[in-house]
Amino acid sequence: MSPMFHPCADCGGERLFEQRHEAPGSCPDSPGGLCPEWSCTECGFALLAACPPRADESAVADRVA
Repeated sequence: MSPMFHPCADCGGERLFEQRHEAPGSCPDSPGGLCPEWSCTECGFALLAACPPRADESAVADRVA
């Protein structure tokens, strides 16, 4: 995936963000797909662009308030 520009909460402006693990399958949090982690190239502020699906979705039903 190519780099993207996004507002950075730490820098306070529109900054270039790059993926932490660019190659598919190289992210320990999402071994079967693309890494959801992006970081600001200026300050390193982290951004999650997507959350990987849980392995066991039934566990979520037990936590509903």
